[in-house]
Amino acid sequence: MFKRVVICGVGLIGGSFALALKSAGMVETVVGVGRRPETLDEARQLDLIDEVASDWAVALKGADLLLLAMPVGQMNAVMEAVAPHLEPQTLVTDAGSTKSDVFAAIYTHLKHHLANVVPAHPIAGAEKSGPTAATAGLFQGKRVVITQLPESDPQAVARVREAWAACGAVINEMSPLDHDRVFAAVSHLPHLLAFGLVHEIQSRGNAEQLFSFAASGFRDFTRIAGSHPEMWRDICTSNRQALLAELDAYLTELAYLRALLLQGDGPALESVFEQASAARNAWAEKYLK
Repeated sequence: MFKRVVICGVGLIGGSFALALKSAGMVETVVGVGRRPETLDEARQLDLIDEVASDWAVALKGADLLLLAMPVGQMNAVMEAVAPHLEPQTLVTDAGSTKSDVFAAIYTHLKHHLANVVPAHPIAGAEKSGPTAATAGLFQGKRVVITQLPESDPQAVARVREAWAACGAVINEMSPLDHDRVFAAVSHLPHLLAFGLVHEIQSRGNAEQLFSFAASGFRDFTRIAGSHPEMWRDICTSNRQALLAELDAYLTELAYLRALLLQGDGPALESVFEQASAARNAWAEKYLK
C-alpha cells in the first residue's frame, strides 16, 4: 500500500489513477495539485482525492509516489518546482504521451533523484476530460508503457509497475525514442487528422448543412477531435519531428489515392481498400477483444 500519493493533474488520467488505486485498496491518502482551484475542488467533491495542496513542500511531505498527469507542455516547469521538495523515498512517474521531452526535463531538473524516477505512459483515454470523466476502470486491460531511465532503481521500477498493475493495466516496456515513433504513427497522427478535418469543415460557409447530414462514419472518424485541445497541442509540438515524418508518409499515401481518383482507376482503389480493410479487421480481431 502507498500511504501518500500525490497527483499533479486530477483530470481523466490522474483522477482515474486515484480511483483505481483506491478501488484496489492500494492507497491511504491521495493529494491533488493543479493550476485551477475549481478543478481541485471538483475532484475533492467527487472523492477522487482526499486533500488539496497549493504548496509543493506540503504536498510532498511524506509522499511515497508522485504522478505527473498534467499536459506534457507543463512537465518542465512542474519538475523544476517539485525538485527541491522531493524526499528520498518519493517515487516519481508520469502519464505523458511523449517521452523524449519528458526525459530531457527529468535530466535537467531531477538529476539528483534519478534512481526513483520511472517514466510511463498509460495507453488509455477518452475524448472527455476533467475530473468528471475519471473512472476506476479506465486502465483495466489497457497497456501502460514503462520507459525507465538507465539510472532507475529496479525496486523503484517494480513499485511503479505494481501501482499500474493494481489499476488493472498490462505493463510493457519501450525506449523513449521507440515510444515516440510508435505513438506518432498510431495516436498522434490520427488525432491531428481528426482535428484537421473538423476544423476544415467548420470553416466552410455551408458548415451547418454539412454537419446536419454527418452521420456515424463522420462520428467515428472524428470522435477524438473532441479531446482536450491543450493536451494535444503539447503532444503534437513535443513530438513534432516524429509526427512530421508520419504526416509526410500519410501525404504520400493521399497523393497516391488522389492520382487513382484522377485516373478513375477503380480496380486500384479497390485493391487499396481491400488491403486496408483486411489489416484493420485483423487488428480489431487480435487487439480489441
